[in-house]
Amino acid sequence: MIEMELNKIVIDEKRHDQLIALKEKGGDRVLPIVIGLNEASAIKLKISGFNPPRPLTHDLIAVIIDNLGATVEKIIIDELKDNTFYAKIVIKVPGGASKIIDARPSDSIALAVRARAPIFVEDKIIKQYEMFNKEKS
Repeated sequence: MIEMELNKIVIDEKRHDQLIALKEKGGDRVLPIVIGLNEASAIKLKISGFNPPRPLTHDLIAVIIDNLGATVEKIIIDELKDNTFYAKIVIKVPGGASKIIDARPSDSIALAVRARAPIFVEDKIIKQYEMFNKEKS
């Protein structure tokens, strides 16, 4: 697995295109992921330091996890099928066990920013993306 960090958020409201770019921590590889406007906005709001008067969905999930005594251990983007990315949220519960929850990468990353959890991408995903780009050129 490759640890990545959020590098860029692009929101184009006119074209309804939003994407996040994950960059390899300590490296040069970048993985762009197209996401929904709500998730892109949720990520951007948190990064900009905006604190809403009432918790937004991803804030609420983070508070629930915290109040249950659990922590978001990491996010793993582990699959790419038919141009769709898949992710897992790994939560450490009281007692030390890890629970793995299937989720969309956009929701996972929105939660990771709030929980300050690391983001990982499986090597095979990076290789698939690199091969796809070579074929396009």
